[in-house]
Amino acid sequence: MEQNRPEAFETKSDDLYEHHRFVAEKGQQPLRVDKYLMNYIEKATRSKIQKSAASGNIYVNDVAVKSNYKVKPLDVVTVKLEHPPHEFLLVPEDIPLDIIYEDDHLLVVNKPAGMVVHPGHGNYSGTLINALIFHVENLPQNSNERPGLVHRIDKDTSGLLVVAKTEEAMTHLAKQFVDKTTEREYVALVWGYVDENSGVIEGHIGRHPKNRLQNKVYLDEDADTKGKPAITHYEVLERLGYVTLVKCKLETGRTHQIRVHMKHIGHTIFNDERYGGDKILKGTTFTKYKQFVDNCFKILPRQALHARTLGFVHPVTNENMSFEAPIPDDIQAAIEKWRGYTKNRDN
Repeated sequence: MEQNRPEAFETKSDDLYEHHRFVAEKGQQPLRVDKYLMNYIEKATRSKIQKSAASGNIYVNDVAVKSNYKVKPLDVVTVKLEHPPHEFLLVPEDIPLDIIYEDDHLLVVNKPAGMVVHPGHGNYSGTLINALIFHVENLPQNSNERPGLVHRIDKDTSGLLVVAKTEEAMTHLAKQFVDKTTEREYVALVWGYVDENSGVIEGHIGRHPKNRLQNKVYLDEDADTKGKPAITHYEVLERLGYVTLVKCKLETGRTHQIRVHMKHIGHTIFNDERYGGDKILKGTTFTKYKQFVDNCFKILPRQALHARTLGFVHPVTNENMSFEAPIPDDIQAAIEKWRGYTKNRDN
């Protein structure tokens, strides 16, 4: 009997709702499906995954499998449950939005840090989408069935997002992001003295093999199977001793792209907890310096990353649209503290 053949359960796949879907990469080494899913589902435990498998809720290539099934290259792994995903049970919420432009076809919103863009595991309310569907009726669905969303930014990143209000706008704007014709510029405070005034960071970005919450850069011969191409252009705005203020322009839009690329070149974003920027990475061992950095972390309790400018072609008028959101107060306060520290140090 073939050892790695999916074992069928009595539960019918057609009666269940898909909650997760993953396609194994071409270079995937044989790995138990419970261990495989541990790397991809945030906050999942192995015991919960094994219980799901025992209940017939884990499928490979649309066949229910046990937890010891070995995932192979290009296997389609899904988790299916008897109830719809919580993120699809969307409830309109009267949450204030900082809308900086709106017409009949689209709107541009300045998202605050701390707001999740769309509902997901552990965040089923208070998201940007909950606010948007209260503000606008009948938003079009994107390819992931998320109303209005053309692109996204991380929870603790602030800044600009364009939202489609019609199917036509959704199609047109999505194509611009795919074709890389949009203009997206971020401002970031990063650890270390960035020597070059400007540069380009290239490297495929894929999931970190040991930390399922991180991504990383792959440059070896297997990069194509481990990640997707990513290009970030950066330019120094101001050097502030042990940190540097930079602006970054995205040529591609991978998950965590700026955070991963800046860490890759040795300049992790300031107070980026997920990538280790919430520790002192540059500077002295003096107690006063540690206190100073801790105070900066308190003033700016999230990664110092802001989507400052956004440009695209209007999907109906074909007009070139460009928007800018000022650096928010928390990042600006941290910049001012570093300016003061650098000035006092140099005197």
